[in-house]
Amino acid sequence: MKYLIAGLGNIGDEYANTRHNVGFMMLDRLATEEQLVFADKRYGYVAEYKYKGRIFVLLKPSTYMNLSGRAVNYWLKREKLEPDHLLVLVDDIALPFGTVRMKGKGSDGGHNGLRNINEVLGTQEYARLRFGVGNSFLQGRQIDYVLSGWTEEEEKALPDRLKLTSDVIRSFGTIGLERTMNFFNNK
Repeated sequence: MKYLIAGLGNIGDEYANTRHNVGFMMLDRLATEEQLVFADKRYGYVAEYKYKGRIFVLLKPSTYMNLSGRAVNYWLKREKLEPDHLLVLVDDIALPFGTVRMKGKGSDGGHNGLRNINEVLGTQEYARLRFGVGNSFLQGRQIDYVLSGWTEEEEKALPDRLKLTSDVIRSFGTIGLERTMNFFNNK
């Protein structure tokens, strides 16, 4: 069994520790735990992780957030995978900071990365792991908020919340979407 795990973010040092890059951060956490190294490949940075007989292809697209679909589509085709073997890791302003929610399908919810993936794949039928970044911004300041860094309090809580996402990724590949949602969606 093989899975594509795509963490959404923007490349470049100026985005490295921002809310919008939490998809990259989730993959980086798993890579650190498992001593994986990302290689610069076509449309992204890629690492392969083997766990309990499964292969996880970890992808950090280098296409920027708004064009994530190009990278996801390329790697799905390259690995000969269908969207039911895709998990997209993404930030979500509709969830309080640190909240983790797994969904099996759905709209883009206003997220430009998901919107592009939906358009390019022609489907919304793929799993996504949403990481709550909160919504402490003034009206019209959403972009500034998601492209800003974490508060001191969030920085302290982030390692434990990111550790949880590593567990969710492993669970998705081993026990499946439904059981993973049941187990992790209220933690």
